Parts: sequence; C-alpha cells; structure tokens
Amino acid sequence: MELHQFFLFLAIVLIAARLLSEAAARFGIPSVIGELLAGLLIGPSLLGWVSPDTTMKLLAEIGIILLLFEVGMDTNLSRLARSGSKPYIVAVVGFTLPFALGYGVSAWLFGLPYLTALFIGGTLTATSIGITVRVLDDLGQRQSDEAQIVIGAAVLDDILGVLALAFLYQFAVEKQVSIKALGEVSLYIVLFMVLAPIVAKFAAVVIDRLDQHAASPGLLLTMALSLILLFSWLAHAVGAPEIMGGFAAGLAFNQHFGFKLPMGKAAFNFEPSPKLAHRLEEQMRPLIHTFSPLFFVMVGVSLNLSEVDWSSAFIWGLAGSLLLVAFVGKFAAGFFIREPRRNQVAIGLSMIPRGEVGLIFAQLGFSQGILNGELYAALLIVIALTTMSPPFLLKWFYGRQS
Repeated sequence: MELHQFFLFLAIVLIAARLLSEAAARFGIPSVIGELLAGLLIGPSLLGWVSPDTTMKLLAEIGIILLLFEVGMDTNLSRLARSGSKPYIVAVVGFTLPFALGYGVSAWLFGLPYLTALFIGGTLTATSIGITVRVLDDLGQRQSDEAQIVIGAAVLDDILGVLALAFLYQFAVEKQVSIKALGEVSLYIVLFMVLAPIVAKFAAVVIDRLDQHAASPGLLLTMALSLILLFSWLAHAVGAPEIMGGFAAGLAFNQHFGFKLPMGKAAFNFEPSPKLAHRLEEQMRPLIHTFSPLFFVMVGVSLNLSEVDWSSAFIWGLAGSLLLVAFVGKFAAGFFIREPRRNQVAIGLSMIPRGEVGLIFAQLGFSQGILNGELYAALLIVIALTTMSPPFLLKWFYGRQS
C-alpha cells in the first residue's frame, strides 16, 4: 500500500469507527456494535472503501493487544482465584460442546467429509475475548463477579482454540498429527501463562523506579509499551496468541498483583502498586481508545458478506443449523457451574461472540481447500450473527435486571 493511501484508509477507519460508535451509544446500543457496523459499511460487504490489508490488520492487532493489556490490569486475580474451577469448567464446556455439535451437524446431518466437519467444529469453539470485554465494559459490568469468570474462561478458550488450530492445520497440511509436537506447544503455552506475569512484574518494578527518577517525560508509557510488545512477541514464539502477551503484561502492572520470592533466609516482596497502576492507566487510556476501535472495525471489514449467495438453500440450511449449535454450545457453558441463575445466563451470553478467532479458523480452512465457497459463506453468516447479536442480548438481559 502506498503511504498516502494508507493515511486515507486510516482516516476513514477512525472517522467511521467514531461516528458509528457515537451513534450506537446515543441509541443505547453498545458502542462496539457501531464499530463492527462501520467495518461492514466501509469494507467489501458494502462500500468497498477499505480492504483487509496487511498494514491495517497489524494496527488492529496492536489495538486488541492494548485492550488485553487493559483487561490484564483490571483483572482481580484474588477474585478470579476465589472462582476456583468455574472458569476452567466454562472454558472446557464452551470449547468441547460447540466442537462436538458442529462436527455432528456437519458430518451426520449434511454428510460433509470428516476433516471439513472438524474445521467447522473448530470454528465454533472460539470466544472473542476482545468483543466480550468491550460489551461488558460498555454495559458497566466489567468488574462484576460473572465478568471475572468470563475473562478467565475466554483466556483459556483462546489457548484451547490455538491448540485445536495447530492440530487441524498440521493434519490438513501433513495428513498426520505429531502428538509430541502438540504436547510441546501445549507445555510452552502453559509455562508462558504461568511465568510471564511473574517475569513481567520484575520489569514493572524496575520501570517504576526508573520513572520516579526520570529526567524527561514519557518514560513510563514508552517502557510499558515496550514490555507489552516484547511479551506479545514471546507469546508468539512459544505458540500462544500474541494477545496473551498483552494480558500477561497487564497483570504485571495490576494493582492487585504481588508475590513474595524466597531467597534463602530472606525474601523479596513484590507488592502491588496502585499508584503505578493509576499513573499508567491515565497515560495508556488515550492510546487504547484510539487503537482498540481499529480492531473491531477490521473484524467487520474482514466479514465480506458480498461473497454469500443469499439465494442458496444449502447455505441457509447449514448456516441455520450451525447458528443454533453455536449459540446453544456456548450458552449452555454457563449452566455447568454453581452460580445464581442471573450469573449463569450472563456468562452463557458473554461466551457467544466468535469474532476474529472464528474468522481465522474459517479463512485457514478456505485457503487450504478444506472449505469450499458455500461452506465458507455459511460460516461467515454464523460468525457475523454470533458476533453482532450478543451485545444486544446482554444489553436486554442487564436492562431487565436493573
């Protein structure tokens, strides 16, 4: 892309995101819906002004990484720990149930080949943590008990989704699966999610002390951004999603996160730093509010609904069947834990959005020739509806509770 063209595209994306999110908010609709609609409007589906270009996708990735950094900063680990096994149960059920139902519908009801059915089932396992968090934030529920369970479950869902994607990709390309390779990737991801926040906490302490003695402004923001990018690179290096690096870095600056490191008879105490968290949050907020809408707009841009043959009975039959199991599979996950019925419903609805993770599955299957045009179009319909409807359902649900 030429530089001047990139500037024009970026200006269009930012203006469209702001105008439509403002319009949505004024009508009482979660602003993230306005940003998704902006992507559909200016993307290939309607006006065709912006295409899912590599450069724009990179900026969108920065946006979601920064959003997950903010999520990490706001995640109360002690409350999450008190949830016990609940996030794990929600994640596992929310992964396996849509996968099994999606595979069953595709293979048994529509007679599709087993590899194709596996890819379709894999596409339905995703939960877009970015969209879920933004919706809960728009509704003022991000700090609720059910939101903490959803955030933990969505992070685990992302990890399970990456492992499933690695499994299916290896099987599609090599026609065989190396259990050893998948085991190594699984181990690396688990170790990263355990160790990364601890290592990042060391860096956060050093950054805090440097900032207190800095001779020029901007050191805290620059060093924190560098840490986010470094841990996002490390996450990719071990096979985890890049957004997990942003989440881990956010935990390090979390005002609730601290630990003691025993060293012989002595111990190093890394206490939480609410003042550091507050300073960094004030400096990061303008960046997050600028870049995170890019991600949601690009999700809409990537949904090329003009590719759908709207007159095909097969597409609508498959899309309708998959849409049903996509909703039921995720919504049911909230009812497998012991919580008040209100929380169970909120958790189930919050797990439904597919977004970018589902698109990655679908696009990989399409590029490898496992999904044909009709199957890809049916999945686009499912991904679009499971991404766009939960914000309305959550708003309606929380509106009834107030």
